[in-house]
Amino acid sequence: MKGRELIIGVTGGIAAYKSAALVSRLVQAGAGVTVVMTRSATQLVGPKTFEALSGRPVGVEMFAAGVHPHIEMADRAELMCVAPATANILAKAAAGLADDLLSTTLLAFAGPLLLAPAMNSRMWEKPAVRRNVQQLRDDGAILIDPEEGYLSCGAWGAGRMASPETIYEIIRKTLASMPAGS
Repeated sequence: MKGRELIIGVTGGIAAYKSAALVSRLVQAGAGVTVVMTRSATQLVGPKTFEALSGRPVGVEMFAAGVHPHIEMADRAELMCVAPATANILAKAAAGLADDLLSTTLLAFAGPLLLAPAMNSRMWEKPAVRRNVQQLRDDGAILIDPEEGYLSCGAWGAGRMASPETIYEIIRKTLASMPAGS
């Protein structure tokens, strides 16, 4: 993990708080982590939290610092992981839509893409979401399926984001299969 460059995308699911533990674990393992958040995600966890954990500025605004921040981040990173990946970002990624910093970065990124969905179990089972997930798998994305358990809405079922440790291990194994700097 030491010296590897990653992008962690954080979307507006309640599981965004778990992403802080993931970023912390990756940084402690020596990875360089750049966090990109959707506006919705900032309503759940503040960008300053991720800035403190990563030691880097957090990307939120499409037209912030840099001429092409989405391209610059995409070019620097070896792996990109979106955790949590809401139904909205799954749909955008499957269709190639790019209307914010995270979705444009996703579209510009050429390396391994890991997605850790998190949503209500009824949403997870919706035919449109299942089609988007299948399209993303067909396109080469690695889906880290959600776990079954208690959901923030009070329901029980599949939809909980995989644990930060599970996501960390999949990132570690993916990077181990790649030459450094690729």
